[in-house]
Amino acid sequence: MFTTPKSNPENRYGIDRMADGFSAFVKSYPSFNQTRILDEWRETQYNRLDANRQIYLDYTGGGLYSEMQLCEHMELLRTRVLGNPHSANPTSLAMTDLVEGTRKYILRYFNASPDEYIAIFTANASGALKLVGEAYPFTPASHFVLTFDNHNSVNGIREFAKVRGAHVTYVPLIKPDLRIDLEKLDDVLNSVDMDKSNLFAFPAQSNYSGVKHPLDLIEKAHSKGLDVLLDAAAYVPTSRLDLGVIKPEFVAISFYKMFGYPTGIGALLIRRAVSQKMKRPWFAGGTVNFASVQGNGHYLAPNEAAFEDGTVNYLNIPAIKTGLKHLEKVGIKTISMRVHCFTGWLLDNLLSLQHSNGKPMVRIYGPTDTKMRGGTVTLNFYGPDERLLDYRRIEELANEEGISLRTGCFCNPGAGEIAEGLTAEDMLAGLNDGPDLSLPHFLQVIQHRGNKSAGAIRVSVGLATNFADVYRFMHFAAGFRDKKNMNIGEVTFDIQSCRVIRDGS
Repeated sequence: MFTTPKSNPENRYGIDRMADGFSAFVKSYPSFNQTRILDEWRETQYNRLDANRQIYLDYTGGGLYSEMQLCEHMELLRTRVLGNPHSANPTSLAMTDLVEGTRKYILRYFNASPDEYIAIFTANASGALKLVGEAYPFTPASHFVLTFDNHNSVNGIREFAKVRGAHVTYVPLIKPDLRIDLEKLDDVLNSVDMDKSNLFAFPAQSNYSGVKHPLDLIEKAHSKGLDVLLDAAAYVPTSRLDLGVIKPEFVAISFYKMFGYPTGIGALLIRRAVSQKMKRPWFAGGTVNFASVQGNGHYLAPNEAAFEDGTVNYLNIPAIKTGLKHLEKVGIKTISMRVHCFTGWLLDNLLSLQHSNGKPMVRIYGPTDTKMRGGTVTLNFYGPDERLLDYRRIEELANEEGISLRTGCFCNPGAGEIAEGLTAEDMLAGLNDGPDLSLPHFLQVIQHRGNKSAGAIRVSVGLATNFADVYRFMHFAAGFRDKKNMNIGEVTFDIQSCRVIRDGS
């Protein structure tokens, strides 16, 4: 079995040299010193990481909650009697106050005027995006424009658009940084009929490459007559989103990505002006002012109530306000600065890794500097023979070291296809196998078509990351020097889908 070296004097990332590495890091990134409060939080609020010997590098997948958040929320539940808010009894009214107070706090946090925006509670960002897709008034004359690097929950909106006959157009990315092809975007935006209902969707930050797209694209789209859907799920955990300055019609958010707890709650922020033209295809408990069986009719409730199907996750909603206050205590600028420092250091050091024959050990998908990018670094390892190392096996080896990273395509197929050089013919070769196509089978198809990958390794840093985390990851990464697939061993599991992992032993 292959393991990374525990201590090697010739390895510049030897654990015994971490102190020297930290001194060099601070010298290269002196602004890190302004974020030392987060080292204190690591010891007091997130000490379970070190207690469990865990290196967590999957912040784009989900944030981590603090002890303070849990204590405050559990105290609320322990001391209050709270009921379903859909009533006027004392416990319902108490809960309603907490829910509506949280709703107002969310708008305040994003500087969204309540006269201009409404906040709708959803199960997650995907639930928010589905609301947009099902209710947006697409027509055969409409255009749905989206970038290649959208999350699948945005890609899925195309199915609503296509059913209603709308035109669906993808705007490509430019390699190697995987930024939007702005010339192609201009061509597409200029082609739409400004008098129709048109929608442009893009991520504020790619969950694949970490690219931060320019938010002035919102106003550009507005000038061409398009509404804008901004997927902010990967952006807001470490960056300030000011809806008093930029004004997309729709913003999708998952709160667990920001501060870990609670899961199962997201939000869709909608501008009031556009909410009036949304057409929901059904109604549910809590979404109507009146409904009749014999009269076969209904009237939807106004504003956010028309979109919150059934009973909201009311006992957990107050934990969102607690989480937002937690971020405000340290400040999003401090979090952003820390992520910037660690990301820059990781990029510098990963790109410096070489095999004995001088061949690079890694390939970065996306920007190789910190300009207009977040704390997501997506890569693959290559052997000295320039053959791709199996990213699934690398994840397996990382697991043995207590390192949590993520592998696959991250529900972002467009960015992965561009980054890894996959063509339309490659994708059709897999799709032609039918609905039983699995990721392991597709990997075989792609490998037979050349030394390509259908997945990658994603490392992401966040609020609770410290230098030891990124240094130990580099210690792990350096262990692949001069290693080929035959040296690191065979993967022992298959990922049938995002939900099914099968032990191959």
